[in-house]
Amino acid sequence: MEIAVFTSKKGTKVVTAMDLHQALELSNHHYGVNVRRWLKDVYQFQDGIRRPVVMKDYAIRRQKDAVVLEDYYLSIELAKLIALQSKSKVKLKLARYLQEIEASEGSQMPLDKEEVLNMIELVKAMSMRSCQESAEQRHMEVYAARNGNSTGNWWNYRSSLMGFNAEDLRTRLETKGVSSKGKTQRQMLQYLDPLETIRAAIVDHFMALGKTAGFSRAMGDLAKNLATQLELEIFDDRLAGNMFAPEINTALVQQVKTLQRERA
Repeated sequence: MEIAVFTSKKGTKVVTAMDLHQALELSNHHYGVNVRRWLKDVYQFQDGIRRPVVMKDYAIRRQKDAVVLEDYYLSIELAKLIALQSKSKVKLKLARYLQEIEASEGSQMPLDKEEVLNMIELVKAMSMRSCQESAEQRHMEVYAARNGNSTGNWWNYRSSLMGFNAEDLRTRLETKGVSSKGKTQRQMLQYLDPLETIRAAIVDHFMALGKTAGFSRAMGDLAKNLATQLELEIFDDRLAGNMFAPEINTALVQQVKTLQRERA
């Protein structure tokens, strides 16, 4: 199965509504009704249940030639959800194809030398407790803004994104004979796998910037690998005289704490 995939100026992979409608083998005369329903429907997105957002999940496709029907650019994620919600006989095949495209987008991280150096500095900044907490807070604020100012499903969503949850961490601690009582997820994680807190902070950071879950997780994995090679340790920068604190770009630290989410 093939469907034309385009790349936006920001590098986002998209398909057109007309191409998707055709790939799903839906009746042409139902296109207008179907596309309006697609854009008004509610889906389970990577950051929660919400309606498609203009200029984030879809955008009008401007065409030079006069056309009767309006076309749209749809993000790969939205196109996949639309396919799964449809009554098409080929929906699973198309959804799997779109899933492969989405996965390959997240795994591709062409970083040049300067970007790698910037990433190293960002990883070092995320060894600080205050930066980790700031990244998580910004991610939660973005999540809430996209879910009707509600954080009701935040922890379930974040657990599926990160690959761990509080219950799993408690079980792992108890296996080691350590009490989990009164400990936060970050505290438990820091005991079990300290550098995983850096990975989580990097994922939070890029998700707050509006990047895809696949890309954010890939950057998180890269960050943990860099942190291992740099032999970083987690430290609470709010405590004075920490002898394990590495040399960190203070301007970058301030940027991490105040950075606002980019517009899509």
